[in-house]
Amino acid sequence: MDETRTVSILLLGDPGCGKSTLLSRLSQGQHAPKVPGPLPALRDLDQPFIFDISMYNRPYRFEFFDTSSPENYTLLQPDFIILCFDVTDRRSLINVPQVWRKNVTRHFRRDGEDVPLMVLGLKRDARVEEEGVIYPQEGYRIAQEMRCDRYAECSAVTGELIDEVFEDIARTAAKTKTDAGGLTQGGCTVM
Repeated sequence: MDETRTVSILLLGDPGCGKSTLLSRLSQGQHAPKVPGPLPALRDLDQPFIFDISMYNRPYRFEFFDTSSPENYTLLQPDFIILCFDVTDRRSLINVPQVWRKNVTRHFRRDGEDVPLMVLGLKRDARVEEEGVIYPQEGYRIAQEMRCDRYAECSAVTGELIDEVFEDIARTAAKTKTDAGGLTQGGCTVM
């Protein structure tokens, strides 16, 4: 049996953008019903939130850290970082490159290399077609400008695209433990 490979994953983004709700939905498991309703509350003291999976015929342990506390997250050494924003809040999208990406550049480098990054739009179910709405193309463009490795959107409340997002996270996270690493050769792929 192969040794379990542990991958630390850090979720960064403005408070209230949906990071905890995402982890709460993921904690329900892949086959949980995707119906709106109350999700279990997660406590910061229970971090990291652990998901054991098998991929590529190997066991992996994904340790998710959900924090926006400047005192705590800079002490971590994540293998993969997910920059989250609320698709209904333009300020949270603006803060992805202006605040969170800059903090990643300042605090997280492994052996002189960048850490793989993903931009994740949350609260997809709350998007309303009106002036100022953030469309997926805009989030994807910003992810490309920041040279992130992935871009995706989902709704943790309804479960829309949650399985696809977790699969994308898992594939990228697992690649961080290979010789090639999780960084793409250029550009951003959209899920």
